[in-house]
Amino acid sequence: MKLKDLFLLAFSNLRRRKIRTLLTVLGVVIGTASIVVMVSLGLGMSESLLRSFQSSGSLTKINITNYGGMGTNAKNKVELTDESIQSFESIPHVTGTSPSLEVYVTAKVGALQGDFSLRGVSQAYFQQMKLKEGTHPKKGDAELSLVYGNTVAGSFHKGNNWDKEYSIDPMKDTLFYIFPEAQGTTKPDKQETESSQNKPQKKYIIKTVGVMEGSAEDYSEDSSYVYADIDSLKAFLKKIYKKNLVPDPKTGKNGKPLRYYSYDQAYVFVDDMNNVSAVQKQITDMGYSCYSQVEWLKQAQEQIKTTQLVLGGIGAVSLLVAAIGIMNTMMMSIFERTKEIGVMKVLGCDMGDIRNMFLTESALIGILGGIVGIVLSYGVSFIINFLSSGGGEMVDSYTGGGGGNISTIPLWLAAFAIIFAMLVGMLSGYFPSVRAMKLSPLAAIRNE
Repeated sequence: MKLKDLFLLAFSNLRRRKIRTLLTVLGVVIGTASIVVMVSLGLGMSESLLRSFQSSGSLTKINITNYGGMGTNAKNKVELTDESIQSFESIPHVTGTSPSLEVYVTAKVGALQGDFSLRGVSQAYFQQMKLKEGTHPKKGDAELSLVYGNTVAGSFHKGNNWDKEYSIDPMKDTLFYIFPEAQGTTKPDKQETESSQNKPQKKYIIKTVGVMEGSAEDYSEDSSYVYADIDSLKAFLKKIYKKNLVPDPKTGKNGKPLRYYSYDQAYVFVDDMNNVSAVQKQITDMGYSCYSQVEWLKQAQEQIKTTQLVLGGIGAVSLLVAAIGIMNTMMMSIFERTKEIGVMKVLGCDMGDIRNMFLTESALIGILGGIVGIVLSYGVSFIINFLSSGGGEMVDSYTGGGGGNISTIPLWLAAFAIIFAMLVGMLSGYFPSVRAMKLSPLAAIRNE
């Protein structure tokens, strides 16, 4: 029997029993829509979580911390210096490194005051940073210039009144910066203390050349800091603190300030987020303590995978019920068409054609149910996203706060659902079709 004839015969048989066919297709529709919507919720949460992590920090950046100067968990004590940080660049997949030289400063403009950390970072760090306006500082520029984090300009206050915050425009306003006093290694006498108290604080005017991308409410790992090129910052601080290099220098075993830079934090940038874990392991093996956004992302994704399995399982139960409905419909069809099957056998119809006829009918039920189920799924998904758009914090707690749709149905999921519904239909119709093949022709003809 030709494939075209097989489909026409199957359609004809299904149309003869419209109500039963409609109810069976409805079961597949509900089962398909259930499993697609459930899976789409899991996909939506996963995508939203990824966006949340991307907005809070780079997924290809590794943060290396060494607070206190030495790695306490390492077999050999290690230190973050310019040389050791540069050695990270020889690790495969590393595209750049950056120390982090941090100084706490106070900025004043008129009656307003802002207190924040000024970070010196390398050009590799600035390459990862997106700006809303302006440019990045140039490497080793003789004049120190700054890039403001997107939340810093809106966190100024008047004097010691921290209750109300004010916003400034660092690109246009002239700001005066006060750096902390140098911390000596010996206790000053009373005369020196009184002299330092009476001495007015020195203020510096530093140009702002850029502002990070994002609004004043968009928090990220970098948003609350002000940044400068590390070479320019080193030269600037050296003029202020001379041999001490920084306001509060670390000391060696002899109790004297170190004559080189020992950092508390550094950054390593990797070419792809899939390679971050391998690079992170190599850095840890070298004795350093480090972490990355990918590390937390993977832990969160594992929890979402468990949720996806639960949601998918709930939808699968509905599709299993639909499969039983298809099998029941096919079995009833065989009982009603026993005489017809017997006549076909007597006339010499091939056994395979009889089997294929019932398999085609069940496959058509699956395809029709799958297509209508996908259309219904898109409708339900749209309603869920529309209602969740005003869900606020409650929705963010489930989606990771990354915004976007809570339910996502990609094309591959729609195609898979239709194919899966068809296969479920064919599997449900297999045993009834085999039973039809095994019917005795003479017994079938005598059946009333």
